[in-house]
Amino acid sequence: MDNSSGVGVLDKAALVLSALESGPATLAGLVGATGLARPTAHRLAVALEHHRMVARDMQGRFILGPRLAELAAAAGEDRLLATAGPVLTHLRDVTGESAQLYRRQGDMRICVAAAERLSGLRDTVPVGSTLTMKAGSSAQILLAWEEPERLHRGLQGARFTATALSGVRRRGWAQSIGEREPGVASVSAPVRGPSNRVVAAVSVSGPIERLTRHPGRMHAQAVIDAAGRLSEALRRTG
Repeated sequence: MDNSSGVGVLDKAALVLSALESGPATLAGLVGATGLARPTAHRLAVALEHHRMVARDMQGRFILGPRLAELAAAAGEDRLLATAGPVLTHLRDVTGESAQLYRRQGDMRICVAAAERLSGLRDTVPVGSTLTMKAGSSAQILLAWEEPERLHRGLQGARFTATALSGVRRRGWAQSIGEREPGVASVSAPVRGPSNRVVAAVSVSGPIERLTRHPGRMHAQAVIDAAGRLSEALRRTG
């Protein structure tokens, strides 16, 4: 089958990325796998590296770059949001508290979906709100499974510690009591994409008077179940 699109440079770049799908490659390895001339393979790999679609490992070999993971996550976001509405509504109904879905965006987290309490005091986090990654249970979730260097950076100035995040990874959920906002408690759990990478955090939040100083005891299982349903939806459509 002819894989040519008629745009030669894109076809060659696609060859380079496809060659790296099977693992790290030296320049000689890229030449062998793609059939491209050595200068062409080098020029394309370096250009793709500039756009973060290709990176280098510790041995200097070419590998697939972080931008591809970011694009894949964005592609999954529509599927995530399509499923989030009913799952968050169910979580709100089961717990009686406001439910939110957060995604990381650089050094912040953004509320991409929410289900508010129907009556009484509303602990509203409007959709589109941008919150800190330095405090709150969903921030803990979005940071806990990061690679060591990014995790270390994220802990600088944070209201939680590396030991706390180790506990989060062990339990599979996080809680915060007045960490981001005085008087507010929350419980969060991770949503995982098809590659098992944490792509979002599901949370319930409310006043400490209702959630108590041990909100995980009350709501961790419900939040974990909701996160599991969203993860399953991403796996089915991934």
